[in-house]
Amino acid sequence: MSLNTFGHLFRVTTWGESHGPALGATVDGCPPGVTLDEGMLQHWLDKRRPGQNKHTTQRQEPDRVRILSGTYEGVTTGTPIQLMIENTDQRSKDYSEIAQTFRPGHADITYHMKYGLRDPRGGGRSSARETAARVAAGGVARAALTSLAPALEIKGYMTRMGEMAIDRNAFDWDAIDANPFWIPQGPEIAAAWESYLGGIRKERNSVGGEIEVVARHAPGGLGAPVYGKLDTDLAAAMMSINAVKGVEIGEGMAAARLQGTENADEIFMGNDGQPVFSSNHAGGILGGISTGQDIVVRFAVKPTSSILTPRRSIRIDGTPTEVVTKGRHDPCVGIRAVPVGEAMMACVILDHLLLHRGQMGETRGRIG
Repeated sequence: MSLNTFGHLFRVTTWGESHGPALGATVDGCPPGVTLDEGMLQHWLDKRRPGQNKHTTQRQEPDRVRILSGTYEGVTTGTPIQLMIENTDQRSKDYSEIAQTFRPGHADITYHMKYGLRDPRGGGRSSARETAARVAAGGVARAALTSLAPALEIKGYMTRMGEMAIDRNAFDWDAIDANPFWIPQGPEIAAAWESYLGGIRKERNSVGGEIEVVARHAPGGLGAPVYGKLDTDLAAAMMSINAVKGVEIGEGMAAARLQGTENADEIFMGNDGQPVFSSNHAGGILGGISTGQDIVVRFAVKPTSSILTPRRSIRIDGTPTEVVTKGRHDPCVGIRAVPVGEAMMACVILDHLLLHRGQMGETRGRIG
């Protein structure tokens, strides 16, 4: 299986399976001299860690990350950084009954069609467990961005879970970290989301979600025209996350309902001599290059396919069967997709920042 690497200058290769002894990432291209230790990475992994509350899978993984190479005395050396996260709570027996069966909604059937074999234990490489390695690599990217673009802040949050959606008129940045759904709303709204998801779980079902990731105070000039667009790489990065079925930049699909006078963000000169925009329908990117506004990416995650409600399928020999997926699974995988989206945003922005520095040195165009 090839193509386990993404990025141009800041390159990340993830490895390992859901029920193997460990998984991790090899990060190549991180600049030297960046302060980095395991505690800095653990902060982000703890946001994604399973088993923290009743709204996520009860698989109890501490997700402790180890840095095996690429640092010396807490500082990156510029050499490849090897990250490892041990799996400690596998229950492979939960999957013994479906080793010869294709689970509806899973990659079982496509892996078999392509490779002629598959790892039935939690889906192997197709498992969302792989995203722990991405979050660790994203922590490396965040550490580098802290020194290269200190004003940058990357924040993700849920905007929808099934029938539940946030009220953008009551958006509260400070509330995001105060509830288990990472929603920018007060505790009464979070309680309604909790009740809704509880009902879904009791029905032995699952539900999808929508996540928005914003890079605030992003530098302008990142990205390149035609095939090197920043939004191209952001869309690919988000779409590569397990269970993601749609990605939008800025206004996204809703732009199809707008007229030109509504969609075009008007430009003015600010009091500080810098351009300001009347709105941000473009999501902070024009012509594949960042404008200096907030970069806004949104992605949709499908309902978790592993459910206790029987679904019809077939076995490898072609005979019909019914599938009930046992084990410990997220009723809404979108909750833990929030830190994964943040990590992918960090990796792509750092990659494009390094590309920009390598080609241009600094932003050339001056205004005013």
